[in-house]
Amino acid sequence: MAKADSPPSVGASQWSRVVPATLSSPKERIMKNFKLSTDMLTLGGIFYPRGYAFIMFANAEDADQVALELQRKHEDTEQVMRLSPEVILRDIGKVEGDSDIALPSVGTEGATVRKYVDLARLGHHALMVKVSSDQDTERLMRAARKPGFSYAQRYHLLVIEDLE
Repeated sequence: MAKADSPPSVGASQWSRVVPATLSSPKERIMKNFKLSTDMLTLGGIFYPRGYAFIMFANAEDADQVALELQRKHEDTEQVMRLSPEVILRDIGKVEGDSDIALPSVGTEGATVRKYVDLARLGHHALMVKVSSDQDTERLMRAARKPGFSYAQRYHLLVIEDLE
């Protein structure tokens, strides 16, 4: 996958184009980059994006491949966000630089964020996908299983579900 510059009509910090490198005349897809908002946090400030699945991949190519497959089947590009390891560390893990300071332990949410941070430090990328049903989740996981994923969670109202 190649990442092109942002389209002129949309801010560069919010969007990237996902283009399969193997196509001679690719049909470009625009994917929203992650932007942390207050509705993705608990009252205590811990990352908890209710209504989303968060899937981590060993590299950017696998994440882009899954995002492109999802977008081919469903044109709604607002539903798929990509996160680089740096974004995961900075915005979700609140880690500055190479800091080894342990994150506070705040139940399941804190343990999940620590797992994201550990994988991001190994260079893993993530997709965050809006899911509103079990069918949406299964469609996503079918796509994610093809290249393989390192960790996947679905955020419900009061429960974080491990995805396989």
